[in-house]
Amino acid sequence: MENVRIERIEWARLTGERPRKAGCNSRLGEHGLHVRPAIARITTMDGISGFGFSPISREKAEAIVGFQLSEAFNTESGVTEEFRLLEYPIWDLVGKLAQKPVYAMLSGQNGEFRAPCYDTSLYIDDLHLDDNAEAAALIASEALEGKARGHNAYKIKVGRGAMHMPLDKGTQRDIDVICAVREAVGTDATILIDANNGYNLNLTKQVLGGAADANVYWMEEAFHEDARVYSLLKEWLEAEGLETRIADGEGGASPNLVDWAKEGLIDIVQYDIFYPGFSRWLELGPELDVSNIGTAPHHYGGHYGNYVTGHLAAKIERFEFVEWDHATTPGLDDSGYSISDGYVNVPQSPGFGLNLEEAPYQKAREENGFEVQA
Repeated sequence: MENVRIERIEWARLTGERPRKAGCNSRLGEHGLHVRPAIARITTMDGISGFGFSPISREKAEAIVGFQLSEAFNTESGVTEEFRLLEYPIWDLVGKLAQKPVYAMLSGQNGEFRAPCYDTSLYIDDLHLDDNAEAAALIASEALEGKARGHNAYKIKVGRGAMHMPLDKGTQRDIDVICAVREAVGTDATILIDANNGYNLNLTKQVLGGAADANVYWMEEAFHEDARVYSLLKEWLEAEGLETRIADGEGGASPNLVDWAKEGLIDIVQYDIFYPGFSRWLELGPELDVSNIGTAPHHYGGHYGNYVTGHLAAKIERFEFVEWDHATTPGLDDSGYSISDGYVNVPQSPGFGLNLEEAPYQKAREENGFEVQA
């Protein structure tokens, strides 16, 4: 990486499309059909490029273009703090220069690699239906679409009674949906549920108790993080003989979350793969491993997170799942990736194993992006 200078930084926001619209969660309306990943490409003086998600602005790009790669990256700690706005393009470039996939750089091992994943597409898509059984059947049919794409783990949005439906009916529908999905996908599949803070302690108990036969693997964001309430939920789960794990950390997570996890109140940490980011996860994941705490980065809506999260799994022993938000984005060639038997099969290509399609990327750059040169 000596004397490798970044001569050009480009940025554009691509637009992709999911197979169907994503509906509501417990506190937000329809999430829609589209994903819009922000992709930066950095190019060296020798014409070698790396690309990936980046929130960098034109002003920041103008301020740093011309930097030496050795300023931005070292093999021990990865991307340095100052350059983490470009951490994904930098990792991709370093992998290409080394002719290694990022997962091999992290693990020191070559060969095939795969990581467990879950279908994150089971949103609250049933509000137009009055009958709970009909609604449950709809969400179960969506789970079967994921199964046909190779999934064997499914995350279900719950919390219908928080805002969208009368409390009693919405809570019962949550239970009915969980049970219907379990019946549809079979006993060997993994069921996850996510309330987006739409429950309280009693509602969490009611749903997990009502769906006990569905064997829910984790309860995500049951309510806003609260050590006291989580301790009570832990006590209840143990008393009921339920093995459901507590997962949290998406969004504006409590700064105490990791400490609470180390105290045994939370089983799985879900900070976003983009914020605080890949380099921070490379520090945090092994720290969580020491305390036997699971790692399951969130990234919904970013599309690009589908791919890089799988590489992170190579560094973390207690890695749980890649969150998979299925979409097709012109400009982002993900043909090296596939899903089978509940796993993401990660390509052995250098960097993150993705290719940038030039024509769609340049079109997007002209419409909404920028290019700066040293």
